[in-house]
Amino acid sequence: MAEVETMVPVSAISETYLADVKLFGKWSFDDVTVADIALVDYIGASAVKHATYVPHTAGRYQKKRFRKAQCPIVERLTNSLMMHGRNNGKKLMVVRIVKHALEIISLFTDLNPIQVIVDAIVNSGPREDATRIGSVGVVRRQAVDISPSRRVNQAIYLLTTGARERAFRNIKTIVECLADEIINAAKG
Repeated sequence: MAEVETMVPVSAISETYLADVKLFGKWSFDDVTVADIALVDYIGASAVKHATYVPHTAGRYQKKRFRKAQCPIVERLTNSLMMHGRNNGKKLMVVRIVKHALEIISLFTDLNPIQVIVDAIVNSGPREDATRIGSVGVVRRQAVDISPSRRVNQAIYLLTTGARERAFRNIKTIVECLADEIINAAKG
């Protein structure tokens, strides 16, 4: 006699698998929300598409325009920390820095550190900028709105640059400075 196997839909298997994916095995992407609706498409923090164990997907996010918006937001923060010539290519070192910073954020705030990072990016992104208007002679500055993609890019850049400059020639480590920058930016 043959045993009858029950068929389980593939979508049910993938949903249960994705529910178990946590960043560094600790923090879930399930309850992460983006407060600003303009930035929802540009901050990769959804549990279905952007859940990873480690912020090192080795994805090719620069091959097409706006594809970097599909990169997980923690990986974009990690990649932004690898700036200046002496830090280029040292992604494993930066992943360790981000992991320790997330642990510090979790201890200080008692919240999901992924949510704290998303709130920090929403709060620290500029809403308007000034551009140069005019031809060869007189140049004047004109206020313009900033696109959501640039807001996210600028926010990540400002957070990582602030942490890097604050840790330089300081007794505090880059981990502590990055955690402080993110916590203070998330408070608003």
